[in-house]
Amino acid sequence: MRIAELRTHVLEAPLEQPFSWSVDRTTVRASCIVEIVTDTGLVGWGECFGPARVNAAMVNAFRRHLIDADALATEVIWQNLYNRFRDQGQKGIAVTALSGVDIALWDIKGKAFGVPVHRLMGGPMRSRVQAYATGTYRLDEGDPLDYIVREIRERLAEGFEAVKLKIGVDFEEDIALIKAVRREIGPERQLMLDANHAYDALDAIALARRVADQNIDWFEEPVVPEDLASYREVKASQPIPVAGGECDYTRWGFINIFTSRAMDIVQPDTCAAGGLSECKKIADMATAFGIRYIPHVWGTGIGMAAALQLLGAIPHTPARLRPREPLLEFDRSEHPFRKAVLVEPIEQHGGFVDIPTGPGLGIEVDRDAIKRFTVEA
Repeated sequence: MRIAELRTHVLEAPLEQPFSWSVDRTTVRASCIVEIVTDTGLVGWGECFGPARVNAAMVNAFRRHLIDADALATEVIWQNLYNRFRDQGQKGIAVTALSGVDIALWDIKGKAFGVPVHRLMGGPMRSRVQAYATGTYRLDEGDPLDYIVREIRERLAEGFEAVKLKIGVDFEEDIALIKAVRREIGPERQLMLDANHAYDALDAIALARRVADQNIDWFEEPVVPEDLASYREVKASQPIPVAGGECDYTRWGFINIFTSRAMDIVQPDTCAAGGLSECKKIADMATAFGIRYIPHVWGTGIGMAAALQLLGAIPHTPARLRPREPLLEFDRSEHPFRKAVLVEPIEQHGGFVDIPTGPGLGIEVDRDAIKRFTVEA
């Protein structure tokens, strides 16, 4: 089975209500979707995390190395593309583009053998995962102590027992918001913090100490991703578990995190860190180092399906009679085509999401929706 066609689809849609986080603001949602067609007619779908048009250009740079390649040789293709571009492509766009290609090839492989990806990777380790709600972005108008608490209330009504709160905007406001959300959700539900690397080590440590009594499950990206020394300082100087890694790439990027014990929880994005092939390796490495693995997810239903297939196969850390299970990040912020790209969208029920059991990624892509949201690359 050979690769006959490689297509990229740049999807974009304006937001009804633009939103901000600690370091940026957006008025649109966008994504680069990868489509690979084989000479047998099988089609695989993938997604790249990050700037959609730039990802599409990078995927197209892979074209001459992909056409007529063995579509089932996922590891051969991954190594070939990475090695050809590694001198300038060890991180960033080259790897995010490779991620989308790799996911599409695994989708083809699962369809070729008639099984979901997690079966090919040795699963299922589990049939469903608990989801935590992501959102709580800053709006252009209103009091965040009002509209974010209302948003959290909506997530609880939907059945979520775990929520993540965006912070990193203003030190004292962040503390007040954390305490307000904890009051709203009660003492038992899970609460995570995400600063999107907006603090330095001093502020991150000070904030964590101020809210240490709020039963926080993890403090995500407290400092910039390049500064592992500050990660280690934050981790050693306050009691909240430290998470990060959504801006890191490949096993070589994560080995420094693991060996330096910079994080308690790593969060590679399957659509960015190297795709399913590489993220399974990173997850296995995390197990060897006794570090928890909870993937970052922030794209369309295609990217979420890829994360779910990986979650169906990654090992427990550690294995025991009643092991701690990984979580699924479930974005609830505005996204006009997150669900639309799938014929049957991925939903949560009572705070849990079933891992798709159909062939490949276990999803059917809606081509009409792809066409409707596609813009010029």
